[in-house]
Amino acid sequence: MTEQITSFQTVLDSLTASGKDFPRKYLNHFSDIQPLELQTVLDVWERVNLDRKLSLLDGLMSLAGKDTLVSFDDFASAILNDPDASVRAHAIRLLVECDDVKLVPTYLELLKNDPDTNVRAEAAKVLSLFVDLGELEDIPEDVYAEVRSALLESAKSEKETRVRRRVLESLGWSSHPDVIALVESAFDMDENEWKASALIAMGRSANDIWEDRILRSLLDENNAIRKAAVQSAGMLPLKSARLPLLRMLEEEDNEDVMSAVIWSLSQIGGEDVQTYLEAVLDQAEEDELISFLEDALENLAFTEDLERFDLLAVDPIEVDDLKEIDGINGDTKEV
Repeated sequence: MTEQITSFQTVLDSLTASGKDFPRKYLNHFSDIQPLELQTVLDVWERVNLDRKLSLLDGLMSLAGKDTLVSFDDFASAILNDPDASVRAHAIRLLVECDDVKLVPTYLELLKNDPDTNVRAEAAKVLSLFVDLGELEDIPEDVYAEVRSALLESAKSEKETRVRRRVLESLGWSSHPDVIALVESAFDMDENEWKASALIAMGRSANDIWEDRILRSLLDENNAIRKAAVQSAGMLPLKSARLPLLRMLEEEDNEDVMSAVIWSLSQIGGEDVQTYLEAVLDQAEEDELISFLEDALENLAFTEDLERFDLLAVDPIEVDDLKEIDGINGDTKEV
């Protein structure tokens, strides 16, 4: 016990030390942090210089992206109301996968009233998780209604374009009838950023009414639009996009778009996809790309297993229907 306390005191001393960079070797101490340790951090937090705070938070983001077993939810939740906007924005990003509905009131307050554009944009973005959960009926209906209402209001009243775009993307998960008009209006704008946000919302909609728009956008000259279209094609998933995406696999020269193509193909599946992805893997030299392609092939196998299951699935036949079909009133036959 003494050794553990001493170890965390070392972390605290390092946190309050002068200098910009926080030592990476201490990052794991903030994962699943215990209440007592969290309180000791908060007690010294205001004495930590801003560069040190941001270095710590950047390190935690990087570690969370590499290690799925770490969780910084408790620490990030505790600093959501930090006086510095950059710290608040970093804290929200750390909570992007946290589905604790207790955070919703804080997010809504930040979305509506935070003076910083970045913070409001991050709040709008993180609320997308709760829209998705609301559509799946995995959170209380009244919580979802409050989130949806706040986002719809922000879509109308928010002055900053970047925040409204994040709001639109989050509303993409929603089946609310007003969302379709918002997405159509954004897609019809002449601004590339709005088109990209509209396409992201389309991909989240589980609605194939957007198929033609997405397919056309696969050919757009703008990288952001093309990437958003590719991702949406995979999310829906659109079988009609398979051949265009296979062509893009051979012709695309933008790395971000190419990565999106690979993953979307793994979500769509179908004839020749495995062959093409394996061919790309055979030619890959960078470890990061090799690992990504291996993950995509694994996801492709999962996609195709689901498709085979769907093909084999049959609707159960009611016992009374069997009796009627077989003309019997007693025991049913084995089927």
